[in-house]
Amino acid sequence: MSEATTPIEVNPLREALPRTRVPEPCTIVLFGATGDLAHRKLVPALFRLAQGGNLPSECAIVGFARRDWTDEALRAEYHKSLAREVGGPDFDELWAQFASRLFFASGTFDDPQAYFKLRQTLEALDRSHGTRGNRVFYLAVAPEFFATIINHLGGADLIYPWQEEHPWSRVVIEKPFGHDLESARALNLEVSHVLDESQVYRIDHYLGKETVQNILALRFGNTIFEPLWDRRYVHSVQVTVAEEVGMAGGRGAYYDTAGTIRDMVQNHMMQLLSLVAMEPPVDLSADAVRNEKVKVLQALPRWTPEDVDRNVVRAQYTAGSIHGAEVPGYRDEKGVAPDSRTDSYVAIRLELNNWRWAGVPFFLRTGKRLPKRATEIALQFRRPPTELFDPESDGQPGTNQLVLRIQPNEGASLSFEAKIPGSRRRLQEVRMDFRYGTAFAVPPPEAYERLLLDVMLGDQSLFTRTDEVQSAWRFITSILDAWNRPGAPAPVEYPAGSWGPHEADALITRDGGRWRRL
Repeated sequence: MSEATTPIEVNPLREALPRTRVPEPCTIVLFGATGDLAHRKLVPALFRLAQGGNLPSECAIVGFARRDWTDEALRAEYHKSLAREVGGPDFDELWAQFASRLFFASGTFDDPQAYFKLRQTLEALDRSHGTRGNRVFYLAVAPEFFATIINHLGGADLIYPWQEEHPWSRVVIEKPFGHDLESARALNLEVSHVLDESQVYRIDHYLGKETVQNILALRFGNTIFEPLWDRRYVHSVQVTVAEEVGMAGGRGAYYDTAGTIRDMVQNHMMQLLSLVAMEPPVDLSADAVRNEKVKVLQALPRWTPEDVDRNVVRAQYTAGSIHGAEVPGYRDEKGVAPDSRTDSYVAIRLELNNWRWAGVPFFLRTGKRLPKRATEIALQFRRPPTELFDPESDGQPGTNQLVLRIQPNEGASLSFEAKIPGSRRRLQEVRMDFRYGTAFAVPPPEAYERLLLDVMLGDQSLFTRTDEVQSAWRFITSILDAWNRPGAPAPVEYPAGSWGPHEADALITRDGGRWRRL
């Protein structure tokens, strides 16, 4: 560990994040360094931060895993990952500089001695790389190891008292944070024995996407939108997270214990809902924003099992085709129980119990094996009180919609009615479209890139707080309890490659609406 750290030359084409946000020197420890998340997302994000000049020159990255690797073995593995995920004409030159930051620490998550050895490694890097004792511990591991790792970090004195400003230690925890309300409370209690809330960064990568962050800018930075953003003008809101993939990569065994409601609704969709529906914060500080998000989650309905049956659709995909390729049904996937009742699709109709949104239905849908990968939020505005013009060709009067595209093609569009040229008084929907890549001439940074930078900067705005997690789980657990009661309806079915079951269509037509075509 005597190698000197060489500052990486900045590529002017990679400055999607401004270079003014360079954090303090630190060491980043990746628990689960040999796993898929580290290879596909975390290390490429760190490489891009270095490439864009947003990683401090006094920075080291330590991979922690049980394999008996050397520093050189870790570098060889990450070189293959980065060549695949990042590449580019200047990759080899930049890689040589980045590789000098990489080190490996071998150990198992439950071995106390491994953490004392890790501390020695980190202290040596403080001396050789000038990292000044600042630490980021990223837990890219299965949820059952969260408490174990945090307790051992505390036992090895790797977590500093939170009242001390320097040096600092921060812990990043991946989802899922618990599997119901009771387990989330228990995990929060375990974490609080070692860490202060200011040291905990519960990560949801959706919050790192530019369009998600731009919800606040769109609402509170433009006077044309905020006055319309309530029950007087909004008829309904749709949030869709559609995925083409099924149980590829042996994911079936995990997914059959979680389902879509735990994997997507409790975290990603609850976060999107809270950002769309929140009140204006007093400022953009972390706690000011999160205070308003929590109020939305606290306004979620308190449902009986009968309410769940009426307002939630649970479904599983059957055999079908995606882009012409035949795919198996959910129960035929590897690792899935043949009699599984786990949801691969969920649709929810809910109303928030607050002043701004009283009576406005929010429709949430997400599922596997849908026709395309897409995430969007759509606000449908109310129709004019009288119809002065002829209806459109399908006999239905048009509606104004504001659509926020989270993925792919991040951006927003606003649809409105315009008169068709000619003597008739007929209208046709037209659309104003905004795309980030086109408007700003550079692609938006990857979500993990932004979130890792915020961790190093100590900015918790895009990370979930304890009360956020528990408020979301309170709502989701009421649904899980209803599904698990004796005599609960079994999941309905939908063919792979379709947009979901007929029951989901019926859920939205009750309010005179229909799901958007993505």
